[in-house]
Formats: sequence, C-alpha cells, structure tokens
Amino acid sequence: MTQLAAPPVARGTERTPERKLRRRSPSAYLFIAPVGLGLLVFYLYPAVSTFVLSFAEWGPFGGHTFNGVDNYVSVFQLDAFWTALGNTLLYMVIGLLTLPLAILFAVLLNREGLRGVTVYRALYFIPFITLPVASGLVWKWLYNGDFGLINQFLGIFGIPGTYWVSNPATAVFAIAVVQVWSQIGYYLIIFIAGIKAIPNEYAEAAEIDGASAFQRFWRITLPLLSPTIFFCTVINVIATLQIFDLVYVMSDSAVVNPAFGASQSIVSLFYDKAFVEADKGTATALAFLLMLLIAALTFVQFRLQRRWVNYV
Repeated sequence: MTQLAAPPVARGTERTPERKLRRRSPSAYLFIAPVGLGLLVFYLYPAVSTFVLSFAEWGPFGGHTFNGVDNYVSVFQLDAFWTALGNTLLYMVIGLLTLPLAILFAVLLNREGLRGVTVYRALYFIPFITLPVASGLVWKWLYNGDFGLINQFLGIFGIPGTYWVSNPATAVFAIAVVQVWSQIGYYLIIFIAGIKAIPNEYAEAAEIDGASAFQRFWRITLPLLSPTIFFCTVINVIATLQIFDLVYVMSDSAVVNPAFGASQSIVSLFYDKAFVEADKGTATALAFLLMLLIAALTFVQFRLQRRWVNYV
C-alpha cells in the first residue's frame, strides 16, 4: 500500500519549536514586560535623549537649539576634560586592585577549620553597605593633615605626613584607596561563592599527586574561577569609571580644596558643568562620551575574555 506524500509546505510557514513556543506562551511577554519597560524608560530613552540633546545649546530658562558638534568641540578643548579623563582611568586602574585582594581574602576565608568566618565576612562587607558619603567623611578626617590619625601614626615612626586630599600629588591615590577599601567586601562574597562552586575533587587529586597549596591555587582555583573574575572585572570597570560621590565629598570644591581639579573625575566634571555652571550642552556631551568609553572598554573585555576565561 503506497503512502501518500505530505503536501509541500510553503517556505517560511513551517513551524519551528521556537515559533510554536512563542505562540503557546504569550503570557511570557507579560513577565518580561516590567523589566523591559524599566530598561526602556530608565536606560534606553535617557541614552537616546542625551545623544540628541548633546547636539543642542541650552537656554538659561529652558529650551534648546541645534548647534551641531559645538558641544563636543568645546569638551575636547577643555583642559579640565583631559585631566578628568586621566584621573578617571587612573581610578579604574587602581580600582582593579580590588579584585586580587578580594580573591586573596576569599581563599583565606575559605580554609577548612577557620573559626569566626561569619564575623570576618561581615566585617569585610560592612564598608560596602556603608553610605559612600559617610565613608568619605570619615576617611577625610583620617586624612586630615593637621590632626588626622594617619599623620599621627606616621609621626610615631618619624615619617612626615601631608595633606592627603589637599595635595594634588596624593589626592587621587587617597580617594582611590577609599574606593578599593569600600568595594572589597562586595567582590569577596562573589569570589567565596565562586570558590565553593569548584568541585573539591580537583584539589584533592592534585594534592595526592604532590601539588603544593600555591600550585593548586594557581593551576586549579584561578582557571576555574576565571568566569567569576571576568564578571567582577566588567562590573568593577563600569563602577569605577562612574566614580563621583567620594570625589565630591572628599575634595570639596575648587575654592576650598586646591587639589579638586587634580582629583576630578568625568562625572564630577559633568556635575560642575550641568548644575554649577548651568552649561547643560557641554554636560550632555560629557555624559555621552563617558557612555561611549564604558561601552568601548566593555566590548574590549568581552573580546579578550575568549583568551583567558575557561568555561567548564
């Protein structure tokens, strides 16, 4: 008995499993709608608006007129922009030191038989949940050149101190140290979770073969932890490029602190242009350039991760 052949299906009308799933689950769009609406309203729309308004000149009482690329030309002609760009990149480089420190502390806190692990984790995490303004004010007092505890401690050993946040040569590093200190706890928790996700069989087999503790860490823990390191690297770069609160709190202003210009970041320069000088055209150009810088560095990280991240 001959079997009749199925009628031909018109091209483009065949139903793949993905198309069937979309037709059967329209309610899925309702579940992603809140997140999608939030991304549209709070991220995509502001980004597009910033890009459009960066080509306009803002009036003192509102309203704007198109002026081409004049805002970008004025940004690149600002000496303060190049200083702020260099400071921001320096904050980013120093901020990356947070990751090896967090990995080191995570390995130490992950040792078997260590007492008080919960207390140590809480102590490391407290600086992260503390308001940056509060942390900045406390560290500003510690850095005080006249009666700060850091200079008093250095004086015990006969080492002369300085005005840490008022000295242009030390202001950026002083602020960056506070940034690293406040972020270690966040990445520490992530790395502890990443280390616990690594099967113990790898380390046990290496120990049986005679591998030392450092060899097990370098050859097993780090490669298997690389996806977590990559994630933290991306998050850290994005966060440090947007540093503002510590700079604003610890540097005061150009009138009070002579080192304010030497420690200024792109976001603090944006704040001055937008809300102090009321030059919103230049400020929007700064904001869009910062977004491009973050996007470019994130793209580079995703391209380079293929060479060193091991997905098992």
